[in-house]
Amino acid sequence: MPGAGTGAEDLEDGGRRRPVWSRDFGLFFVARAVARLGDTMLPVALAAGLLQHGYGAGAVGLAMASTAAAFAGLVVFGGVIADRFSTRKLMIGADLVRLGTQTVAAVLFFSGHVVLWEICVIGFANGVAGAVFQPGVASTVPRLAADIQGANGAIRIAESAAQLAGPAVAGVLVGLASPGGVFAAHAATYAVSALCLLVLRLPPAARGGGARAHGAAGHGAPGHGASAAGAFRADLAEGWREFRARTWLWAVIAVWCLYMIAVWGPTVPLVATEVVQQHGPGAYGLVNSALGAGTVVGGFLALRLRPRRMLRAGAFALFAFFCLPAAVGAGLGVGAMAAGAAVAGAGMSFWGVMWATSVQTQVPPDVLNRLHAYDVAGSLAMMPVGQALSGPAASALGAEHVLLVSAAVSLVVPVALLAVPAIRGLARADGAGARGAGMRGAGSRGAGAAAPDARRRSPSVPLTAPAPARSGRRSAAEEPGDPLP
Repeated sequence: MPGAGTGAEDLEDGGRRRPVWSRDFGLFFVARAVARLGDTMLPVALAAGLLQHGYGAGAVGLAMASTAAAFAGLVVFGGVIADRFSTRKLMIGADLVRLGTQTVAAVLFFSGHVVLWEICVIGFANGVAGAVFQPGVASTVPRLAADIQGANGAIRIAESAAQLAGPAVAGVLVGLASPGGVFAAHAATYAVSALCLLVLRLPPAARGGGARAHGAAGHGAPGHGASAAGAFRADLAEGWREFRARTWLWAVIAVWCLYMIAVWGPTVPLVATEVVQQHGPGAYGLVNSALGAGTVVGGFLALRLRPRRMLRAGAFALFAFFCLPAAVGAGLGVGAMAAGAAVAGAGMSFWGVMWATSVQTQVPPDVLNRLHAYDVAGSLAMMPVGQALSGPAASALGAEHVLLVSAAVSLVVPVALLAVPAIRGLARADGAGARGAGMRGAGSRGAGAAAPDARRRSPSVPLTAPAPARSGRRSAAEEPGDPLP
């Protein structure tokens, strides 16, 4: 059992034993790894393809921003949709949409008919599809894996390895074929992802108790447009209430806004420019590879370590990110910068697994997709601001000084996280790593999952009163044994 730290097997909701690495989780693992590989190939394809056709760096940024803007602006609505319908069908549909858009992009680049606005429209469509796809990931992992932390660690390792390999594969494809070949390969990764999701069997989602469990009967019934719009707004409002009622959740997002503006946003572009200008693109490739290797190490650490206070342990790991901006800002050698990047990557990866597991185990299943969407939107909202401010700040203060400031703020962020009692005191809900606390039974992911979180809420944040009938139920087709719920 996870609580015993064996990582070998756990109880399924029906009381049966099942391995952590099941066939269905393996399919989902492959889908995420392959799709991530394709996503890391895309920046190389866009840069090489648009530059080859006479566009500049501004056009490349605009094409990437079209995807990011659509995703960040719509992911909250995607969370509502994911809580109302079958998450797997939505993810398959999103993959098929991106299969089509990237195939069109490949045809455009192969034919030489590349118009910037068309590429931006394709990017926007991809962002919309991603906004529909991403919220369902949070609720799919607990439904497939008995060991949720182990599953998140394994997925993080796979995605990190894909991030290491993706740019190199894209570079080879650009050299052997053309940017169109990279877009074709990217489209193929979505085909593989959709196929894996199609053939896996997704167990039924556990439901929350009380009004959550009883609101499903009328869901999905045809009705007037006004009532449907009202139900959608009610789901959106419910998600916001649930998000606001969890001090540990919104407090992390609030601190993360500072992190994105002052640390991550400036660090990514300024590290790239400083290392390339001072040591050449090969050195930057080494530093970037070291960062990816560090994230793999952090994923393995997250597989082995089972802290009872996961967010507290993750916050301590975040101190490690100081090493990357500090090493580059101080003008250290390439070896020292690569070592700093590896340490930073390990700390970020460990935090990522602790955070994802906390969200997936502390939040009731019937609002998990919506709260994950708020999490994603809040986490990403300030990153473009930090990136946009990095250039003017570097011009005014010098890139080295901005990176040193980012390094200093990277130490403030975990201190701020640890200063919030609801964050540092949040005990894990799956029982792993607990000593002396009773293990939750097979139904802990259902009605009882909300209770531990309710006990840990800050006294200053009132519990939300249950609504007479909750919308946001999954369709009745999601029954055990149905291969396509």
